[in-house]
Amino acid sequence: MPGGPNSDYARLRRIATPPMRACQSLPPGYMDLKSLASHASCSVRWLRSRLNDPINPLPHYRVTGKFLIRVDEFERWMSAYRARPRPEQLKAIIDDVLS
Repeated sequence: MPGGPNSDYARLRRIATPPMRACQSLPPGYMDLKSLASHASCSVRWLRSRLNDPINPLPHYRVTGKFLIRVDEFERWMSAYRARPRPEQLKAIIDDVLS
């Protein structure tokens, strides 16, 4: 940058350049990978690897190079991974409650 970060040129460039928005407006009910990662407390890298999972791929849309995921489809997809107690654990819980 001519003149360094404190030059008149740099100050004018900061004024003339509008700040970039973190996320362009998305249709309601859709999230990009970064927003979904925050929502689901996981990493973008993990989500990206789930897009092409051979057994249970994450349903998604690719619009001009951007991956979009419908939140309701993500919730439905995640429900397949819900942890359920094994039968022996369930018996131990019932025995503990009844005793």
